[in-house]
Amino acid sequence: MKKMECAEKLLSLVEEGTSPFHVAGSVERQLLKAGFQKLEMRKDWNLENGGRYYLVHNGSSLAAFTIGKRFTFGDAFRIAAAHTDFPGLRVKPSPEIEKDGYRQLNVEVYGGAILNTWLDRPLSAAGRVALRSDDIFHPELRYVDFQKPFLTIPNLAIHINKEVNKGVELNRQKDLLPVLGLGAGEKEEGGGDFFLEYLARQLRVEKEDILDYELGLYNADAGDFLGMAEEFISSPRLDNLTSVQAVVTGLIEGGRDRGVNLAAFFDHEEIGSRTKQGAGSVFLSSVAERILLSFGRGREKFLESFADAMLLSVDVGHALHPNNADKNDPTNKNVLGKGICIKEASTQSYATDSEAVAVMQQICEAEKIPYQKFVNRSDGTSGSTLGSIASSFYPVKTVDIGVPLLAMHSSRELMGTADQESLTRAVTAFYSL
Repeated sequence: MKKMECAEKLLSLVEEGTSPFHVAGSVERQLLKAGFQKLEMRKDWNLENGGRYYLVHNGSSLAAFTIGKRFTFGDAFRIAAAHTDFPGLRVKPSPEIEKDGYRQLNVEVYGGAILNTWLDRPLSAAGRVALRSDDIFHPELRYVDFQKPFLTIPNLAIHINKEVNKGVELNRQKDLLPVLGLGAGEKEEGGGDFFLEYLARQLRVEKEDILDYELGLYNADAGDFLGMAEEFISSPRLDNLTSVQAVVTGLIEGGRDRGVNLAAFFDHEEIGSRTKQGAGSVFLSSVAERILLSFGRGREKFLESFADAMLLSVDVGHALHPNNADKNDPTNKNVLGKGICIKEASTQSYATDSEAVAVMQQICEAEKIPYQKFVNRSDGTSGSTLGSIASSFYPVKTVDIGVPLLAMHSSRELMGTADQESLTRAVTAFYSL
């Protein structure tokens, strides 16, 4: 797959993936188009050699796998994992606030967002809604994306806030309330059900049928190519949809006659992963075990499979910032457009050891894929990924890789156009060699 084709696929996913549920939905459509068959946890799996399968877990996480035509026990699992969520703002229950002639929405911060980048942006909302049903234990679930922007969080003018260019701390409860309409201004809070009514109209249901929701605000800007030679991509949600798309493409286009290629797409990485659909659950290991059970292999054979399996934890890394080069390690500097990052940390915030790194380096060298190594400055940290968490539940060789990124966790981030092709080729080779 060529550079611009990889970039266009990424931007298509960014446009569709406006919530973790919509990211999972976009992945599912790509898999179905490629001939994958849907499974369910509650039903038996009748797997076959050469088969392609996937299952959705709680709407926002997903696992997919291919089985080699000559697969037998003892053939290794190769696993790549990415996350479907991204930092932003989530809508609270009873969110309507009406005061001073404005209608606003009560929201909370999700993940480590750079808060001021959410000001003055065109914002929309997407996610999942639970509706009243005849079966109490199975409410009707609907996905919704308003698609058009209808909210914004206006900045305070410099004339009123004269210290703004010296840096202003935003209060998460007071300063991040978006406006979405004009009202009578009669109530300080609980100003009617205007948002619930708006949501009900979008879903074409009665507002009384809406029981709960998981809705997030998202930057409605489209992604763009920047630079004199279009060498940059500027877009919302590059963390971590770059990795999601590379893993999907790699799984579909890669393949081995022997072994199992498995992809996991987890939710909730931005808030710690320790949830039922996060990397800190048994979801990945239970899928791997059920694959072997379907072929008549028991628990002991599953535990033996740890020996030669390998996991790619695929998430973005930090690129050197040209205005703040001193924030990076002095001898390991990652630059946009120069290839993927192999991320290492002695603290194991990146789950990497020399054996796994050596495997990844040899893959890149065999396929002539450019790569760089990333480590933190010794006097600082720069976050973690799902790799260490997932590998603590599924203890196999693990390496952290991803594209380098600028403005990570901003509502709009920046990457090198060529790096998406490098990442896609790396994951495809991992699944193929």
